[in-house]
Amino acid sequence: MRLENTVSKQASDQLEIESGSRTLKAKAERLEDILSEREIHIAELEEALASRNCDVSELEAKLRTEETTRRRLHNTVQELKGNIRVFCRVRPLVGEEKAMAGALPLSFPECEEKNEIELSQSSENALGKTTARAFPFKFDRVFAPDSTQDLVFDEVSQLIQSALDGYPVCIFAYGQTGSGKTHTMQGPDAITSARPERKILGIIPRAVQQIYDNTSKLAERGWEYTLEGQFLEIYNETLQDLLVPAGHSAQQGGDRQARLEIYQDSEGHTRVKNITTVAVDSAERVHWLLARAAENRTVAATNCNERSSRSHSVFTLYLRGKNMLTGESSSGVLNLIDLAGSERLSSSGSKGDRLKETQAINKSLSSLGDVIAALAKGSRHVPYRNSKLTHLLQESLGGNSKTLMFVCVNPSPASAQESLCSLQFATKVNSCQIGTAKRQAAA
Repeated sequence: MRLENTVSKQASDQLEIESGSRTLKAKAERLEDILSEREIHIAELEEALASRNCDVSELEAKLRTEETTRRRLHNTVQELKGNIRVFCRVRPLVGEEKAMAGALPLSFPECEEKNEIELSQSSENALGKTTARAFPFKFDRVFAPDSTQDLVFDEVSQLIQSALDGYPVCIFAYGQTGSGKTHTMQGPDAITSARPERKILGIIPRAVQQIYDNTSKLAERGWEYTLEGQFLEIYNETLQDLLVPAGHSAQQGGDRQARLEIYQDSEGHTRVKNITTVAVDSAERVHWLLARAAENRTVAATNCNERSSRSHSVFTLYLRGKNMLTGESSSGVLNLIDLAGSERLSSSGSKGDRLKETQAINKSLSSLGDVIAALAKGSRHVPYRNSKLTHLLQESLGGNSKTLMFVCVNPSPASAQESLCSLQFATKVNSCQIGTAKRQAAA
């Protein structure tokens, strides 16, 4: 009886084992089916990923091609606008000048292009009769006194882009002392904050900020850039480095300044030997450069401006780029120049050393006028070497460059004659035709 019970129990256990085995087998088959489906799904995903990667590569290649096309079209637009342009900017009245608001000699005719300005001048003949004469001028753009720094830079930003694209670019400000040249190029005389408000900044700090913003975007397309800055002044026909440590200027007995010389490098580019070159690796670095240059720049008092800049200052930024994906390279240069005041000796009231400074300034500006006149006539010989200023600007005037001149104007009636002289000079510049700018590859 016990044996039958044992056999019966074993038979029951065997049935349970067989049932469990069938269940596990069915479960294993289901898992195999799921695994097979997932393998198929993974293969499909890998195929889709490969396709997407191929699409991304094609889009990146297309984006690089379109970037090259954008550079070419951008340059074409700039060529159509002219490789040498003139903007006029009239500063607002300040302080006691505001009392003369109703008697300003300047007016701005209504026109869609906003590129006209008119200066009125009264004169008295031998019979005591007063007659008024109007002098109309037309430039590429005219900025009225209420124009903001933002508005001015918007018109300049396309040229800044050209420098990043590998072209030589030059922007300079011309006009009498106190007409707003330094404000246009740099901003307020003193910027105490490392991050000043954008609305007060001039062309130089804005230009570098724009370049940083754009190089960051271009990094995603394989471009790597290095930026290097130089800052010098031309004082009494002598080059002075504005980035040397305080106490090393030529006037203070330093010998470094005497070794600065203008020369042509092996590729024919104008360079300055022994000048301090600083890596510009942040926007804050530019504010430091401006502050250091302001400390070293030569200033003195004249009747026209209590702290008149007595020298031409030249900020140069070299932009070298390399695309690690396409092998393309570029080598642009941006010259931003704040010229010394252009006032006549009779109005400056200069004597002694100030007289010598004014004579040197006027001589260099006269040389600039001679260069402009030679270019306008298409002369074979252009007298670039008649002054350090025109020698330094040889590539920017008549060379392989895109050039923009700001003629800055003081609107007060007392400055009417100086304003007329500045506007007439700017008209000569606007009539010039220079060569076609060519993009430069990095050496």
